[in-house]
Amino acid sequence: MQADGLNNPFSAYYSYLWGGDHFSLNPQGTEVQLKMDRSSGAGFRSKLEYGSGLFHMRMKIPEKKTGGIVTTFYLTAAADNQDPGNHFEIDYEFLGTNGTVQTNVYDNDTGHREQSFNLWFDPSKDYHSYDFLWNCHQIVFLIDNIPIRVFKNNVKRGAYPNKAMHIEASIWNADASWVGPVEWEKAPFIASYSDFGFHACPAHSNDCDSPHYSWNGPNYTHLNTQQKAQMVSYRRKYMSYDYCAQQSTRKPECDFEV
Repeated sequence: MQADGLNNPFSAYYSYLWGGDHFSLNPQGTEVQLKMDRSSGAGFRSKLEYGSGLFHMRMKIPEKKTGGIVTTFYLTAAADNQDPGNHFEIDYEFLGTNGTVQTNVYDNDTGHREQSFNLWFDPSKDYHSYDFLWNCHQIVFLIDNIPIRVFKNNVKRGAYPNKAMHIEASIWNADASWVGPVEWEKAPFIASYSDFGFHACPAHSNDCDSPHYSWNGPNYTHLNTQQKAQMVSYRRKYMSYDYCAQQSTRKPECDFEV
């Protein structure tokens, strides 16, 4: 069993999570808008939990330039509306609306594996694809089908995301000291989402590592030579922060070559 295909309506696999009238869905069910103003942001989540898959979303961040606003797409094992504590999570987070996207991995801990990228396009002008591959071998972050980050499951560090996770997306305002102050006079800030289909194994199936799922097969255990070269090139050109670059923030996986 899997959630199949792209271009599915929102209601096929997702539901509203929070934000009241700051969440809107077009009549065709193919585009969600999340609004952020002084009173609230908004968010939505998948109806099911998943154990592996190829997860996909097309996003367009707010056009009005400001700090403080965070637009997200992520997988998380944290329960809804609770302090997550130590947990598994993989993130795309736009820090403000200047085009910087931060990726992060929570490995049954509090995260702090940030790698940030100044993108090669303006993510507020049009939709772009943001994807995760997650299987028992690796997690790959892809933007417009270009791999920008890999987190492998062969490093001695005590954990690897292996607990059921659901999908979430949201817009919210962060502490000003983290991503700068919000210029509220420009509000509202609108984030748009589309392409709600993906390929994944529902956690209740109990066989999410099975090779009969294509994303667990030999083509997805590692990047091929072309993908590795592409990732190295894009990281060299566009990565603006890497937790592995400083001794104070390095973790064991930093010593492993992809």
